[in-house]
Amino acid sequence: MAKSKLIEKIGYGFGDMSSSTFWKIFSYYLPFFYSNIFGLSLIDAGVLVLVTRIWDAVSDPMMGIICDRTNTRWGKYRPYLLWVAPFFSICGILLFTTPDWDYGAKLIWAYITYIMMMTVYTGINVPYGAMLGVMTDDSNEKTVFSSFRMFFAYGGSFLALFLWEPLTNMLGGYNTPGGWFWGMCVIAAACFVMFILCFLLTKEHLKTISTVSVGSDFKSLLSNKPWWLLIGAALCSNLFNTVRGATVAYFFQDIIGLDVHMSFFGLAFLFYAGLFLGIGEVSNMVGVALCVPIANKLGKKTTFIFVNAALLVLSVLFFFVPCTPGGFWTMLILQVVISIFTGIMSPLVWSMYADVSDYAELKFQTASTGLIFSSASMSQKFGGAIGGAAVLWLLSGFGYVTDANELAAGAVQPESALMVLRYLMSFIPAAVAALAIIVVYFYPLTTERINEINGELKKIRDIE
Repeated sequence: MAKSKLIEKIGYGFGDMSSSTFWKIFSYYLPFFYSNIFGLSLIDAGVLVLVTRIWDAVSDPMMGIICDRTNTRWGKYRPYLLWVAPFFSICGILLFTTPDWDYGAKLIWAYITYIMMMTVYTGINVPYGAMLGVMTDDSNEKTVFSSFRMFFAYGGSFLALFLWEPLTNMLGGYNTPGGWFWGMCVIAAACFVMFILCFLLTKEHLKTISTVSVGSDFKSLLSNKPWWLLIGAALCSNLFNTVRGATVAYFFQDIIGLDVHMSFFGLAFLFYAGLFLGIGEVSNMVGVALCVPIANKLGKKTTFIFVNAALLVLSVLFFFVPCTPGGFWTMLILQVVISIFTGIMSPLVWSMYADVSDYAELKFQTASTGLIFSSASMSQKFGGAIGGAAVLWLLSGFGYVTDANELAAGAVQPESALMVLRYLMSFIPAAVAALAIIVVYFYPLTTERINEINGELKKIRDIE
């Protein structure tokens, strides 16, 4: 088929610009919101994050099955962008609403709104991800689409993270429930517009039909060795990002401090969590731009191993950086380089899922693209669930203090809590990167094998 139009790639990018903007705020700020703004204990917040995201992950295959069997004049997956977008924005606002109730009622509210948000996120993000499998039949072109997707995603995430603290301060205060509520209203409105643009600018070009039962789809999925290995590798990738990201707000509050200024050519600026994370998102965009040429040169599997080896080394180095003016610049430089490598990883993983989908279609004669991509979303959410809960529970286990009255009375964080914060930014992510290398070493879909699969599929597919 002919190369896809640039406007379609841009349109596809708007979809993840929207969902990733929400996802990064959930991953990086929601644990802090629940423990320090909403008022939950670290243990309760950790259980909440784990339980709701596990439900969310389990619901992904259900959505994959539903959209695989959807047929409309707009295609299988694309119409969900239109149908679900309003609920996506509304649920995001409710999630960051803090009612003036007693503790038990607030905890119930947190469970209800988080489950609603994650269910709606599944309802729009699984079909959106699956669209990659039906927008082109070319493996390299899928990597290009993935790169546009992640470039826009990181662009949206940068704006959200960089502006989040100033935005909440402007709309009521960073440490007030009102500031977080009104800040999310602004984000939610922008995300709604971006999903509508994604719907309007894209098109499904491949027509795939699932001709087997749901049970057969699941059976073939469980027999799919590349799928199992990629699930493990992707889970590690998401766990790496979530552990570091969810730790940053605590790391700045208790190790770096909230009033640290840095100077660049005589210009002083505040060194804060949003700046650190925002610069990471811009650096991710650089990595996304590098993904296609590197993956085309080395192959996807080799690129995956190379990137995680670099992340392992850089994460270990982060532990030894001192909290000094020079050390802060070193932290920022390491954040830039680490984020470039994680930026390479993101489109690479989504492109590899498209390859696994092609493998499944040829081997098992079933077009289960939605189910395959729902598993990608599932691994993302399991990584987020485990990572977010682990951060909260480790902080609790090592004595981290969240009680506002204790802190106001002069309480300080114990040395054990400060040490675990440093480990959460260094050795723990490094161990996750090492595990990812081991898993992907056994991944069998090399460049040569994918080319063979694409050749066979071209003979049997109906291409518009």
